[in-house]
Amino acid sequence: MNRSRVAIGLVAVVAITAAACGSSTKPAAPSKTVVLMTHDSFAASPAVLSAFTRETGYKVKVLKSGDAGQALSQALLVKDNPVADAMFGVDNTFLTRALDNDLFEEYAAKGIGAVPAHFRLDRKNRVTPIDSGAVCVNDDLAWFGHDGHPPAPRSLADLAKPAYRKLLVVENPASSSPGLAFMLATIDAFGEDGWQDYWKKLRENDVRVDDGWEQAYEADFTAGGGSGDRPLVVSYATSPAADVVYSGGTKKAPTIGVVPGTCFEQIEFAGVLQNAGNPSGARALIDFMLTTRFQEDIPLQMYVYPVIPSAKLPPVFTKYAVQPPHPYTLSASAIGSHRTEWIDEWTRIVLR
Repeated sequence: MNRSRVAIGLVAVVAITAAACGSSTKPAAPSKTVVLMTHDSFAASPAVLSAFTRETGYKVKVLKSGDAGQALSQALLVKDNPVADAMFGVDNTFLTRALDNDLFEEYAAKGIGAVPAHFRLDRKNRVTPIDSGAVCVNDDLAWFGHDGHPPAPRSLADLAKPAYRKLLVVENPASSSPGLAFMLATIDAFGEDGWQDYWKKLRENDVRVDDGWEQAYEADFTAGGGSGDRPLVVSYATSPAADVVYSGGTKKAPTIGVVPGTCFEQIEFAGVLQNAGNPSGARALIDFMLTTRFQEDIPLQMYVYPVIPSAKLPPVFTKYAVQPPHPYTLSASAIGSHRTEWIDEWTRIVLR
């Protein structure tokens, strides 16, 4: 899900390509390296990637390429001569851009039958669902309800009330995946003819806009570890679990909450790139991403949920991460048809 969250760093697996044997007239041996293009927040345990190599013989080289939107743009620029074999991280907010440009080949991954239909947005199987999550407003539990401060908001509508003036920081949807998801949540909530007025109210309420998640969460959010002054931030439903894990054992419970009525569902996909140099290796990697081994590695690596229902969640997830029962959502086709128009309109209302 692009995410712009800072994830546990992944040590790239160095590619070792076997030299062709015999004379130069013989065809080169098939590559045993799979190049995976992805966003900067992709992470997988080295042990899990090593298991893939043991099982298939393929080694993985990870090519991180910016946030989700940047990675997709780069993949499209070189789609006729791709620099990778597979791509991970296209989500439902950018899906139609990838499909309309014929970026991926059709491939029904092994294990796709276990993925709930809700996640399978492409009937042609050009992309495979790998994980899901929700972008939500997070609140600083130690700030709200104390020292004369109001209780935490409960909904999108609450955020525009005078009680929450100068308390919210969001990300720019033109440059940030969570920022785009949050804007889409407001469009689903207030309708194509009403979301504009909502953002005018947020602007009047002195909403702050940052370019990306790192600045908003780590610098401007009061519970983000810096010296921020905003106790509300657009982040993720899994932030409470991450808050405990990243505390290094100093926190037994999170100090970050989730505002329940503000969430938008994200689904992340992987696919085999058209014209890939190693399509067989790419298909094997996509298959592996739907195995229990990879799916159960996802939560504590990227702080999202696996799409295979049988995958077990770590205790910190079951105890503290939030799965909103009814997150906002828009169809991929609606997003694809209006994304640019909506971002331009948002920019005019909020930034100009």
